[in-house]
Amino acid sequence: MHLVHEMRRLRAEHAALATLSHFLMTIVVAPVPPRATELASVRGMFRDTLVRHLKCEDWILYPRLKASGDPDLRRLAAEFVGEVGHIAEDFIAYDTRWTEVAIAADWLGFCAETEAVLDAIGMRIEREEADLYPAAEQLGAPLRRVARH
Repeated sequence: MHLVHEMRRLRAEHAALATLSHFLMTIVVAPVPPRATELASVRGMFRDTLVRHLKCEDWILYPRLKASGDPDLRRLAAEFVGEVGHIAEDFIAYDTRWTEVAIAADWLGFCAETEAVLDAIGMRIEREEADLYPAAEQLGAPLRRVARH
């Protein structure tokens, strides 16, 4: 698939993650837990979208940036790759730790950690939108011009 299409998909996933993050934040600011099925549903959608998004970046975006021949793009890709593993590992640990039983036993702890995780992911998305994606789209721009001829 062309980089332009992949970038469109990655941006759409950012929008979906922002929406799901908002839903989760609405849930965790409540003084009492919601029904377990409601929380599990939103968490599951967030997890699935995030995992799909990270895999797409790992398998498509970063390899293209690293192979671009542009030292600035390679450096930027390496910087983001170095950070993404940390975010993915932190999210997996969080998601594994907070089972239905653990959430019921420590609602406030779950809420605090959920806010921290969502903040970290939100900041990452902002950085990607501001720095990484524009650079990747510049890489794709010459490809679009060539394809039109």
